[in-house]
Amino acid sequence: MPPAPVALVTGSARRLGAAISRALHTAGFDLALHYRNSREEVESLAAELERARAGSTLILQAELADIERVPELVASTARHFGRLDALVNNASGFSPSPIGQATPAQWDALFASNARAPFFLAQAAASHLRESGGAIVNLTDIYGERPLHEHTIYCMAKAALLMATRSLALELGPRVRVNAVSPGAVLWPENSTDTAAHDALLARTPLARTGTPEEVAEAVRWLLQDASYSTGQVLYLDGGRMLAG
Repeated sequence: MPPAPVALVTGSARRLGAAISRALHTAGFDLALHYRNSREEVESLAAELERARAGSTLILQAELADIERVPELVASTARHFGRLDALVNNASGFSPSPIGQATPAQWDALFASNARAPFFLAQAAASHLRESGGAIVNLTDIYGERPLHEHTIYCMAKAALLMATRSLALELGPRVRVNAVSPGAVLWPENSTDTAAHDALLARTPLARTGTPEEVAEAVRWLLQDASYSTGQVLYLDGGRMLAG
């Protein structure tokens, strides 16, 4: 029986990361589950997945802003499982940065999680992915292409990740495919209670509903496993919102 493929998922403990991890595990992947602070949640997720298939998970803690830790995530995954077939850059910081109030610390934090860490993870993973004929999926955002008021730094960082997707696809081919998923309204930001803004956003969404984490997870799985002739592409999972402005 061939060994299971292995995926490293950043920000895997909660929300979209947990849904992606469950979908990949169900599809047969062994998983390196990265987290920053959500230790209880990631341990619960790992225990759930281990009940389904023993020996299939590895928990890795790192602050992605600490650039020295980033290559260690890849090295630890490859050392533990003996291979690496997929990298999912899901971890993301999101916060406002109104002009006149934005700080260099905000710039550093938002670019660290949304652009710098994904690039250096891809660089560290490249040799392993070439060996396995693997793939990378980045989680981008509509706001990397259409600005969000008072979130300029976040939008710039996601735009950088979008370009990294395309540039890495060119540079790492033909052995490694690099694609992105761009979710629309799937999960509202935590602590968001502005129902009027939520309703207004859905009014601009042709399908007039939020998406589900499971829909995003299936898109990630498809790009990793089945989209064998796709690279440098962005799969929009936004209910048509990119059409509506």
